[in-house]
Amino acid sequence: MRRETWDITHTWDITHPQRRPTPAQAMPALALAALGIVYGDIGTSPLYTLATVFDPANGLALDAFNIVGIVSLIFWSLMIVVSLKYVALILRANNHGEGGIMALLALAASSVASKPHLHRTLLIVGVMGAALFFGDSVITPAISVLSAVESLEVVEPGLKTYVSPLTLAAIVVLFYSSRKSAARVASAPYSVR
Repeated sequence: MRRETWDITHTWDITHPQRRPTPAQAMPALALAALGIVYGDIGTSPLYTLATVFDPANGLALDAFNIVGIVSLIFWSLMIVVSLKYVALILRANNHGEGGIMALLALAASSVASKPHLHRTLLIVGVMGAALFFGDSVITPAISVLSAVESLEVVEPGLKTYVSPLTLAAIVVLFYSSRKSAARVASAPYSVR
């Protein structure tokens, strides 16, 4: 029996059905992309933290002792959050092949179905968790773009007046293009379902 392998550098011609990758062949690339998105999102938070902590207005001296201490706090916070929250809890929540906060809510609600008061409390907590998720998904791109555009100020302080308009323009373009891209990706013939 010959085992199919998938080369990440190989390009597929998806216009010909016989040349499309199978779900098993596409899975490594999709997993790599998902991993990059998750760790890319998690990895931007320490940058904001460092910029805020060492802001001269906060009064923390920029010396070796403070740098090692703050970087250590950030590192261990990320390790604990990723290890405990994601690996030990979130990844184990599997509601008939679905995951996320709503799957976790469904699993928790089914375990307390005989207790209506606890069931109602879990529903409220689940809705709040979903609201936080949606809020985070809206604000994270805006904060990322704003911090990238604000770096222009460091290079040329005279560009400070252009930070807000450039940020707004970039966000409008990103959200407009992501709307079209998401629809194309979701309807792609090679997507794994």
